[in-house]
Amino acid sequence: MIGILFSIIAGAFMSLQGVFNTKLSEKIGSWETNFVVQLSGAVLTLIIMLIFGKGELREIKNANKLYLFGGVLGVAIIFTVMEGMKNLGPTYAVATILVAQLITAALIEAFGLFEASKVRFTLNEIIGVVIMIIGIIVFKWKTY
Repeated sequence: MIGILFSIIAGAFMSLQGVFNTKLSEKIGSWETNFVVQLSGAVLTLIIMLIFGKGELREIKNANKLYLFGGVLGVAIIFTVMEGMKNLGPTYAVATILVAQLITAALIEAFGLFEASKVRFTLNEIIGVVIMIIGIIVFKWKTY
């Protein structure tokens, strides 16, 4: 249950962040917004880490170096979400992002990539993704 609650909160926050970042980027620019977002996030994370952290930052040397690119992906995510929302609007962009996330997560699990447990991707999941894609098309369908 707690996982569902956190996931709902994450989804809401991601949508809010996308809208906030897009609106800020209209005033100061996309890369400037990306910088402000990353910097403010880093400062807040540093404060939280100093207060609540487990104190195991030194263990970073034992982590798979590929996983250190999460910050690079964060920069790309912020930029592409802003551009998607700017060009498609929040609802259509978020719906498309969700389908892309679902497909990517399913591929990661199906192939056991990045040390994830392998999970079989069955016909039910494929049908679910297809229904989501059809839902986006129907949602965005405009009658003239």
